[in-house]
Amino acid sequence: MSRLVLVLGDQLSRDLSALKAADKGRDLVVMAEVTDEASYVRHHPKKIAFVFAAMRKFAALLEADGWRVAYARLDDGDNAQSITGELQRRAAAEGAREVIATEPGEWRLIAALEEMPLDVTLCPDTRFFCSRDRFDHWAEGRKSLRMEYFYREMRRETGLLMEGDKPAGGKWNYDHENRKPAADDLFRKGPPHFEPDETVAEVLDLVKDRFAEHFGALRPFWFATDAAQAEAAFAHFLKHGLPAFGDYQDAMLAGDRFLYHAVISPYLNVGLLDARDVCARAEAEYRAGRAPLNAVEGFIRQILGWREFVRGIYFREGPGYPRRNALNHQRGLPALYWGAETKMNCLSRVVAQTRDEAYAHHIQRLMVTGNFGLLAGVNPTALHEWYLAVYADAYEWVEAPNTVGMSQFADGGIVASKPYVSSGAYISRMSDYCRGCAYTVSRKTGPGACPFNLLYWSFLDRHRERFSGNPRMAQIYRTWDRMDAERRATVLREAEAVLDRLSAGKIV
Repeated sequence: MSRLVLVLGDQLSRDLSALKAADKGRDLVVMAEVTDEASYVRHHPKKIAFVFAAMRKFAALLEADGWRVAYARLDDGDNAQSITGELQRRAAAEGAREVIATEPGEWRLIAALEEMPLDVTLCPDTRFFCSRDRFDHWAEGRKSLRMEYFYREMRRETGLLMEGDKPAGGKWNYDHENRKPAADDLFRKGPPHFEPDETVAEVLDLVKDRFAEHFGALRPFWFATDAAQAEAAFAHFLKHGLPAFGDYQDAMLAGDRFLYHAVISPYLNVGLLDARDVCARAEAEYRAGRAPLNAVEGFIRQILGWREFVRGIYFREGPGYPRRNALNHQRGLPALYWGAETKMNCLSRVVAQTRDEAYAHHIQRLMVTGNFGLLAGVNPTALHEWYLAVYADAYEWVEAPNTVGMSQFADGGIVASKPYVSSGAYISRMSDYCRGCAYTVSRKTGPGACPFNLLYWSFLDRHRERFSGNPRMAQIYRTWDRMDAERRATVLREAEAVLDRLSAGKIV
């Protein structure tokens, strides 16, 4: 009797563990575009189109490789519109009782598969450097889980950027060299854009018809949608982006949405690129003298370190992790996150970029949209669902620890040792967003004062009991305490006025 082999939209890898466990001559691959997955949060139209188009091309690749594939398009009349519904429909038609699947990256889907009236075997997702068991072994018994120490262990295990038992260059981390602001450069090459082919064009029409009300611009659409295109995008980055990536990885420019960033996270996260190959080839650029160590180390750390670390945290902390709210923040998501008018140029720019590209780099997410949400006391679940919806690379295993943990400190410090908050000074230093803003970043109080300046101190004041004992924040509280009482009262009063305007739905 044949078995069903489930391949999800973020599992588009030929060496997927479920495919390796299957029998090409006997088993049936099941793939499905379903409403449930496209709308459990209101995903960006570009994200939906990217995944559906990549799925269609991958299904054709499997068929050409000799697999039997049962593929349901979203608009097929008999589509059950859920993953479990499609598996049960195909099982009935095939007379199958067993399902082989690679473990999904969301607890929601794992639970759904385990509750099906079919025999489901979940294979470990071997596309990562670190298995779930390996991460748990590393984490067991530690008082705190810090990515830096996990990353060093991964470097030792893989040998990446190592000279014997020492890190290349004598240091593990070159982050202090990677914080330079960028200037406009007409000759900077961003990521390559791929013209929609017939498959992509058909998907774009479908998404336009079905998901036009979702936040985000569907066109122009330029993402890679198959492994060959993703490979071309990565090769382009190695040549044109990686050499300067390190210096400017934290920079933000209103007129340049991509700078030297690779923009390969969507391709890594659906399986069009392989993390091991990507890291090895980046290291080869350093060994060949074509890219400096600070750039290559910073790039590899984002994948071997951070990407692997947050996956480990997500599965270790369990299904309830995305709903944590350690700071008890309850404010609803402000309308400006959905494109409503705001006088804050940094937020306006990043939200507009998110709307147009389904992409923003890590500092735009952490220190602009995330920083504002944390300072304003936005409910972290609401913000988590926003990030999950609007970015093409967002899947819960990677997005929830970044938002709930790193950005919002809603896990109480499991991921981050302190909250990532800043005044407007950081944004001014790392971007050109403050030029032409309605607010004046150097103004701390009074008319035209930057809301980040006001909300920064307000946040620290109301959470003093939790954070004043944090060694990394002691100096900040000493600075606050040295301010005269009248100035502190003015800051808190004006910050409350900003929050009142947000609550009333007024423009901030």
